[in-house]
Amino acid sequence: MLTRKQHELLMFIHERMKESGIPPSFDEMKDALDLASKSGIHRLITALEERGFIRRLPNRARALEVVKLPDSMNPSLGGRRARFEPSVIEGNLGKVAPQPSRMSASTDDYARPASIPVMGRIAAGTPIEAIQSHSHTVMVPPEMLGSGEHYALEVRGDSMIDAGIFDGDTVVIKKQDSAGTGEIIVALVDDQEATLKRLRRKGNTIALEAANPAYETRIFGSDRVKVQGRLVGLLRKY
Repeated sequence: MLTRKQHELLMFIHERMKESGIPPSFDEMKDALDLASKSGIHRLITALEERGFIRRLPNRARALEVVKLPDSMNPSLGGRRARFEPSVIEGNLGKVAPQPSRMSASTDDYARPASIPVMGRIAAGTPIEAIQSHSHTVMVPPEMLGSGEHYALEVRGDSMIDAGIFDGDTVVIKKQDSAGTGEIIVALVDDQEATLKRLRRKGNTIALEAANPAYETRIFGSDRVKVQGRLVGLLRKY
């Protein structure tokens, strides 16, 4: 049995993972639960981990996986535990977990992994050159992709580690030229450098916000920044 706050935090993490493919930061969790300090979040995370609802990724700062949801979230399962697959795809890039067996179903009934192009590297730290041309492809689960065009980028740098994005990860991006404030985007600055940051808008200015206190937020006039896409998923190799 979870306490109300434990349940609220679990569902907040779950919903954020569904939306963006990455766990929220401790500051975001603190604000969402209206807590005074992050120490309360630490206690709730520990309690959820001890009860088997989440797992902390080893050697990854603030990286979480939701392992299961409360049985009450899936009443059709009766007394069985609901199985929840995390949005972070582990193992070799492009490797997709086998589908569960189903009675009287042909292989054509299963959703097949989709191939998307890898368009070079993206900076999550110091600026690098703008997005390169198509280098190779990766296979991703179709449930990670919605409608529209998608591409992938290899992450270099550590400025987004508090958002669960690390050097060496591959991010899955939905191609679009607009995004809402608070979303993690691929931003092209002055048509010269591409970077992965959280978008903040205020008036005619755009702030590109890091998720690492070691990096300052960069502020530009809106005419200097072009949105190249929005983060929808993450691939990680261990």
